Amino acid sequence: MATITDPQADRTEAAPLRFLKAVPMVVYTLVGLLVFWELAVRLGDVPSFILPTPTAIAMEFYDYGHRLFPNAMVTLFEVLLGFTLAVLIGVPLAVSIVYSKFMAKGVYPLIVASQTIPKVAIAPLLLTWFGYGMTPKIVIVILLAFFPIVINSVMGLKSAPDEMLHLARSMGASSWQTFWKFRLPQALPSIFAGLKLATALSVIGAVVAEFIGADKGLGYLIVIAGANFDVTRQFAAIICIALIGMSFFLVLERVERFAIPWRDKSDGHD
Repeated sequence: MATITDPQADRTEAAPLRFLKAVPMVVYTLVGLLVFWELAVRLGDVPSFILPTPTAIAMEFYDYGHRLFPNAMVTLFEVLLGFTLAVLIGVPLAVSIVYSKFMAKGVYPLIVASQTIPKVAIAPLLLTWFGYGMTPKIVIVILLAFFPIVINSVMGLKSAPDEMLHLARSMGASSWQTFWKFRLPQALPSIFAGLKLATALSVIGAVVAEFIGADKGLGYLIVIAGANFDVTRQFAAIICIALIGMSFFLVLERVERFAIPWRDKSDGHD
């Protein structure tokens, strides 16, 4: 005797499976790590002042969120402003290095050499010059972020094949048209690689600057919590920093996909 199957029931049964497949693999990995962390700390009876549990850190967000959120906004503002200024300085500087022999031979080597100076070493000088306000933090973010932007932009702008540039000129393209239609599209992948690297360095720069001298920001909270041996609060601030960095990176990836739509097609991505 033939059995009658209900298509609606099959779809209902398959819905949880489809949901599980739609969840990115990294989510399962993260949940697994958190569960392992929780169990290891509880079963190992590890003191909270050495390693708090994820649930304790989550409760810290609930109890101390009124302080974490405003200070996270301060750090986020420093990162965004410093990164934006680094882009506005770095990209035009890279263009001038590619098009000017003086900039390429007289300034570019100095930019490279300047990166051998640890930014932490000059941070006290910036505090002396600019005080403990926002300015020294922004300057440190710019100093850390603009170098990968310059380097990758220069490499990208120089990557355009000579044959392509000669063809553009032979067809009567002006210098501006050659740059806009040939050099820049060819350089965009390298430029965005530098920008994405600069996002991480911007966050690092802002937090390090707050470590050295600040009265607000996530770096400041970490220093104060460390002085009070409040490791749970330090972890909460660190997670906020990680969320800022990851969110910033993901936003930039979206911008990259919008600016370079042909790259996803060439890579076979949807």
